[in-house]
Amino acid sequence: MTKSDTTIEIRDLYKIFGATPAKFVGAVKSGMSKAELGKDHGHILGLNNINISMPAGKIQVVMGLSGSGKSTLIRHINRLIEPTSGSIMIDGRNILEMPPLELRDFRRQHTAMVFQRFALLPHRTVIDNVTFGLEIRGVEKAKARESGMRWIERVGLQGFENRYPSELSGGMQQRVGLARALSNDASILLMDEAYSALDPLIRTDMQSMLLDLQAELKKTIVFITHDLDEALRLGDKIVILRDGSIIQQGNSQDILLNPADDYIQRFIKDVNRGRFLKVEAVMEALPATGLGSLPSVKSGTTLEVAAKELTASPHDSAIVADAAGKPLGLISLRQITAALSSAVEASAP
Repeated sequence: MTKSDTTIEIRDLYKIFGATPAKFVGAVKSGMSKAELGKDHGHILGLNNINISMPAGKIQVVMGLSGSGKSTLIRHINRLIEPTSGSIMIDGRNILEMPPLELRDFRRQHTAMVFQRFALLPHRTVIDNVTFGLEIRGVEKAKARESGMRWIERVGLQGFENRYPSELSGGMQQRVGLARALSNDASILLMDEAYSALDPLIRTDMQSMLLDLQAELKKTIVFITHDLDEALRLGDKIVILRDGSIIQQGNSQDILLNPADDYIQRFIKDVNRGRFLKVEAVMEALPATGLGSLPSVKSGTTLEVAAKELTASPHDSAIVADAAGKPLGLISLRQITAALSSAVEASAP
């Protein structure tokens, strides 16, 4: 497994908590509800028929409200929680079939976690926290320190390597947690509500740092959040859970333009779609003639930015072009306004 080609395939995954969970898998598959399972049988349905293909080298966001099953799901990926039924294939290997020694190696070598409450060791300095995983793996001390210092610098904590966690702010502590995870060079990074305990401005800074690092490192990242704005900003792919079941999955454009049901619609109604929708999601086909000297906007440009560019231009339309300059479609202020107006109408009572 390498950092850029690790895929995760979750198939037919069920998790039932209780004394005899396997006994009720068939009933759940046949339609027994979470409420019925709990009321009549004293068991809790944690995950219900989860099927997700998590792309290699991308950020897969799993979002939902408290109790939706998102943290239960992420803990299945490194088998901190054992499923009741199903499979988790990582690069073609079902981790549920791994014997104890192989599983230990998988956890140490191929996965790393970043937690909501930092999970730093209070009696160890920043550098000693960052190199802790390397020590467990038996990496020589000087080499571990060299690697740790490199990641401390990358997350903006150079000069703080000899401080203790209690001497750092919450944002700085989370940077230590991220540096610790990255120092292991694991192919899979599991981030469980990693930024939810941070103040809004610090949270935004940490999101930006993660995106900058990911552009270079291309880890396979599973990011858990309850915040839709965070999901839309970070996620290459997004899965939305409710009561242990998948309600919708796709990219940010899919979810904003085609909400699966009223539950998703309520989630997105207050989102500033102009910040997240991209021009290619609403552009029209190029006409055969009559383009003249229209300006161009790059694919991937948000509607908010495109609107500003067109407002400052003598034209009310622009050609959408890819990174190589190839024309892809046509975007206009009318289309942008219509896309944003439909969001307002959809959210009205």
